Amino acid sequence: MADLKDRIIRAAKLDVTLYEEVEADKEAMGQATAVVVLSSVAAGIGSFHHGGAGGIIIGAVGALIGWYVWAYLTYIIGTKFLPEPQTQADVGQLLRTTGFSSSPGLIRILGLIPGVTGLVFLVAQIWMLVAMVIAVKQALDYSGTLRALGVCVIGWLIQALILLVVYSLLGSPTAGVHV
Repeated sequence: MADLKDRIIRAAKLDVTLYEEVEADKEAMGQATAVVVLSSVAAGIGSFHHGGAGGIIIGAVGALIGWYVWAYLTYIIGTKFLPEPQTQADVGQLLRTTGFSSSPGLIRILGLIPGVTGLVFLVAQIWMLVAMVIAVKQALDYSGTLRALGVCVIGWLIQALILLVVYSLLGSPTAGVHV
């Protein structure tokens, strides 16, 4: 099993060969999970002045759930609705590649620096989106980037709708909070 730190750096550098490597490495699931957790903890620490300690725990659990939902949506959209002739993938491949696409999110810990939280989080989100498109392209064996971008956008929209329904049924995550 390859070194986790090396894989995180390569994923953040948008190294296409890394995404191919973890797609094929069934042993990398634990590492992919660790990357998602580390990235969400970095976000929780980076936004600590907004969410406190509870935000770190809720963020980590939410990130893991979101990652699984995202991977399944990507799998269904990419293999059932928008496949290319050479597309062959399973959910594990998408979990591993999309997990590593969270690597750029580790910079969100820099949100602790006063005055830069919003900028750091914006840069991290854009960087993670680019990594996600690369991860999806590699996992689904797409020949072009545009289809992978389409799968990501459609998946994001569906996930946003799911969250909207859940929040409307259970109440807003900020319900009862008065500023």
